[in-house]
Amino acid sequence: MALTFDAALAACPLIAILRGVTPEEVVPIGKVLVEAGFCIMQVPLTTPDSLHSIRRLVDAFGESTVIGAGAVVNERQVTDVARVGGRLIDCPSFDETVVRLTKKYGLAGMPGVATPSELFAATALGATTIKLFPAEMIRPEVVKSLRVVVPPSIKLVPAGGITPESMAPYFAAGANGFGLGAALYAAGRTPAEVAARAAAFQSALAALQEAA
Repeated sequence: MALTFDAALAACPLIAILRGVTPEEVVPIGKVLVEAGFCIMQVPLTTPDSLHSIRRLVDAFGESTVIGAGAVVNERQVTDVARVGGRLIDCPSFDETVVRLTKKYGLAGMPGVATPSELFAATALGATTIKLFPAEMIRPEVVKSLRVVVPPSIKLVPAGGITPESMAPYFAAGANGFGLGAALYAAGRTPAEVAARAAAFQSALAALQEAA
């Protein structure tokens, strides 16, 4: 049985965002991430040939990891991702029609919110994992305030500008995971470089969990 999104996030609350990756390099990049303990990877649909890359990741790692798409903004894109085997719909914003279709297809959804109103609108539709985006604008103090009024069952995942050093205050404020972009992978970065960065994130996470 394929790993569920909730189980994947519990196993490793670090979500790899592979913006700019090519279909030719996506499997080697994915391999070093899986070896580093990552369980969730997404390719933003703003990346050229993104659906091809998602399909390659699904074929290579789909049973042991959750593969999906980022930058999903409309229903057609949800359908496209489902068609190539993606199981995660990661959005930069909150769109009711996208959330509803994601649930209809039985996919994991992570709508992006920037305000409490968007957050509660998303959870009212059944979203249980919320992307706080952009994290540069949603500081740890905001996450702490949200955590007071949001049920513990709702997972909060800051994304945007997250580094190994910046995770600590978000973790202390109640964040449940992190979306990792350019600090982990950027276009043209080699598998060895990505492996080193993945290890740095995992070391930082382990230190936070040990201290909790």
